[in-house]
Amino acid sequence: MQSKVEWTGGHGMAGITAKGQRIEFDYEDGPGPMQITLQMVGACSLVDIIEGLRTRTITKAWVEMDSTRADASPRFFTSMHLVYHVEGDIPKKLVERLVEKSHEKYCSVSNSLKESCKITTEVVIH
Repeated sequence: MQSKVEWTGGHGMAGITAKGQRIEFDYEDGPGPMQITLQMVGACSLVDIIEGLRTRTITKAWVEMDSTRADASPRFFTSMHLVYHVEGDIPKKLVERLVEKSHEKYCSVSNSLKESCKITTEVVIH
């Protein structure tokens, strides 16, 4: 995997993949690197949930995240709590099992943080 980040002026930066896909961010007035990292934990694991439910009918799914960081530099994540919401006629135990497997085995982003960050989860079915 290859990528680059370039400064675009002021507080702006762009993350650019090897294929030229871009994510723009502003580290002062918009999502900064740590906010994006938190969101990518949610995105990575939500992919696992959606893929695990692909034979089921769901109308909406999202993850709400809360985190804590170390008080002193480097201010790495010390904990994250993720609440998974799924709308549809889906067994809660199935979603809980998918969430557990995601963080245990499949989500590369959350597994990259395992050593320093305690991740807890819960599931809400709507």
